Amino acid sequence: MTVPGQPAKQGPRSLDPHLRRYAARTAGMTASEIRALFAVASRPEVVSLAGGMPHLAALPLESLSAEIGQLVATEGLVALQYGSAHGVPLLREQICDVMALEGINGHPDDVVVTVGSQMGLDMVTRIFCDPGDVVIAEGPSYVGALGSFTAYQAQVVHVAMDAEGLVPSLLREALEACKRAGQRVKFLYTIPNFHNPAGVTLAVSRRAEILEICRTYGVLVVEDNPYGLLGFDGQTYPALRSMDPDNVVYLGSFSKTFAAGLRVGWVLAPHAVREKLVLAAESATLCPPTLNQMVVSRYLSTQDWKGQIKTYREAYRERRDAAISALEQHMPQGSTWNIPDGGFYVWVTVPEGIDTKAMLPRAVTARVAYASGTGFYADGFGSRQLRISYCYPTPERIREGVRRLANVIEEEMQLAETFGATPGRQLSGPQTPSPDTA
Repeated sequence: MTVPGQPAKQGPRSLDPHLRRYAARTAGMTASEIRALFAVASRPEVVSLAGGMPHLAALPLESLSAEIGQLVATEGLVALQYGSAHGVPLLREQICDVMALEGINGHPDDVVVTVGSQMGLDMVTRIFCDPGDVVIAEGPSYVGALGSFTAYQAQVVHVAMDAEGLVPSLLREALEACKRAGQRVKFLYTIPNFHNPAGVTLAVSRRAEILEICRTYGVLVVEDNPYGLLGFDGQTYPALRSMDPDNVVYLGSFSKTFAAGLRVGWVLAPHAVREKLVLAAESATLCPPTLNQMVVSRYLSTQDWKGQIKTYREAYRERRDAAISALEQHMPQGSTWNIPDGGFYVWVTVPEGIDTKAMLPRAVTARVAYASGTGFYADGFGSRQLRISYCYPTPERIREGVRRLANVIEEEMQLAETFGATPGRQLSGPQTPSPDTA
């Protein structure tokens, strides 16, 4: 009761005065606990094996500079103006040419250009998922995807992989369990080629079976394929979209094969889905940056982009080899890892008793950074795993970074032997993605 003339009693004060105003779905938006560490990890003395940043030094920057200048001089009135949420028509045609390398027969009308493939993934989740719906995803899975699913209050059910990618029998078991529980599964999210973070590739022999399982259970497939052209032997695999155009939404990106900073990606969707995606894009951005799209289009028109992809593949293969040889030389007994045949990542399992998330601050102190495994699961697993990104540092820096990492792990093993293993901890949900974990 308030006494006249006396101030009302104040309850506990929140640091955020808007706390009660937020939508319920923001409860799942968890800030990255390692973001502050990476402010330190970006220092030159720290070897960062964390972020999936492309090797931009391999680009022909002088000729690109001239082309961009020419673009603005001759087409600036278009390039600097608003454009369509659908995307620049010429670029959509060129994107179809790029996808044809993986067997996709796409039509430009069914391509929606996005601000990176992350925007495409967010839009797909927005138009398909209601709160409580289920998304099936590989375990582990891309942290940015998990963040989008959680933001729209979807539940993530992980399905395990082996050396040949997603296991079809386990996918069938997961879908059957969801069916028995009365859960609505909206789509399977998969990264079939050179997986982020696991580095494995879905065996060609499994692809048709997985598509058939999803059709049987009435589940859409969302194929995320930013690394598909970066196989070290030059091999490209048949896209899932090429095998089942009516039930696969395909996400692509120029971030890994050209330049991440331009933020140009795309979605290829069945025609009816395309209409919903354009509406979603209009509500999110009105239109994606026309200049950036025209830069990518000019690059595809005037540069040897296939030759550039070959250059990237060779650079990343050299870095992969440096990472694997250093792991073989330095990592303590009980550690295991895969040997990727493309892409950016090695997935490492450390000896029992080591928590890679708890170890990370000590690793940064030792001047090496990585991405801990728990960020790649929606259910708190992955405490014995970590992701090494070999795409950005030089081979020499990679070898030194792995050496430092191995020393940190050995010190952790000694501590565990003396004081006992670090107890496993469960996370409330995936972390918000950032360039440090992309």
